[in-house]
Order: sequence, then structure tokens, then C-alpha cells
Amino acid sequence: MNFIPLFISSDDSKSKPSTCSRLLLYSHPLIFLLILPVESVADTFHSIGFVMRLCQLLSVLEILHILIGIDKSRLLPRFLQITERIIVLFVVINSQEEVQGKYVVCVLFFLWNLLDVIRHTYNMLARMGIYYLPLTWLNFSLPIPVYPLSVLAKGFAICVSLPYFESFGTYSIKLPFPFTFSIYFPYVLKMYLLVLFADTVGSSQFQN
Repeated sequence: MNFIPLFISSDDSKSKPSTCSRLLLYSHPLIFLLILPVESVADTFHSIGFVMRLCQLLSVLEILHILIGIDKSRLLPRFLQITERIIVLFVVINSQEEVQGKYVVCVLFFLWNLLDVIRHTYNMLARMGIYYLPLTWLNFSLPIPVYPLSVLAKGFAICVSLPYFESFGTYSIKLPFPFTFSIYFPYVLKMYLLVLFADTVGSSQFQN
């Protein structure tokens, strides 16, 4: 009878400190969300918003890692993923206090951190030559349902924010005479929604 080993090791013993540090950073908000009481979900942003913003800012380093050859992931998909998260977090959620208390923020943070913790755990062990088969399966299979869900959550967060951008005029610009040109930010967000949902095409294929 043949048994499938849970661990497969290779001779490559190179580790990746940056992956380990990112794993520790992303684990904090995920653990917080898992133990968060239901009645405190509305306070998610106020509790871990700073950590989430720090995580997403540091994720820009992933683009640098790809450019200098440390990370073998594809540049364009990773760039789009990081850009989308930064736009939704900093432009949409962080700028509108009324949106920060919505349940969709908790859902969005959970989905982001779930994917990142699985991905960085897999990458860290892979750099040490350790391949845990259930983790490998999760790393390649989990993004298939979770990525579209995260895109829907981002889209829903944008839709929820639209009335507040319309009411407060945040980021809307009207240039003075002689320039007869203005930027109505809710229209920009609606156009961005089309770009956002286009990301669902093949979104589960670039996580690694």
C-alpha cells in the first residue's frame, strides 16, 4: 500500500526573511478577525485599520522583489492586485468614516489576510525546501473561490461609499475659470468598478 507523504523536502535550504516577516505581519489581523466578537465587527477598521494600512503599504515591496528577481511571480498581475487593494483601502475606506463601520470592511480584511497568510506560509516553507501537501493544495485551490469573493467585496465597498462621496464631494475637483473642466469623483469610482470586475478574469491564476 502506498502512502502519500505530508511533507516533501528538497535540498534547497535558502530561506526568505522577507516572506517570514510578511507572514508574521499578516497573521496578526487574521487572528484578530477570527477571535473578534460578532458585536464588535463594526469596529474592525478602528481596531486593525493601522495594521492593514501598514501591510498594504509594505506589499509594494513585492513589486520591487519581482523587478530584482527575488520573487518569480508575474509583475503585471501582482501590480494590479496591490494597486486595487491600496485604492480601495486608502481612497475609499480610509477617506470615508461612515464606510469604516460597515460589515463589508471586516469581510474584505478577512479575505485579504486569509489569502496572504496561506500564500506567504507556502512560500516560506517552499524556500526552505518543505512542501506540505495540504498547504500546497490550499495555496493553489483557495484563491479560486476567495478571489472572486474579494472582488465582489471590494465592489460592494465602493458602491456603499458612493452616496458619501456624492454628499461630501470628497476628491471631486472643479477647476476655476478659464478652465471649464471638473472631476466628479463618484463617476471615477463607477468607471473603476468596470476595471475592478475585469480582474475576476483569471484572478485565481496569479497568486503564486
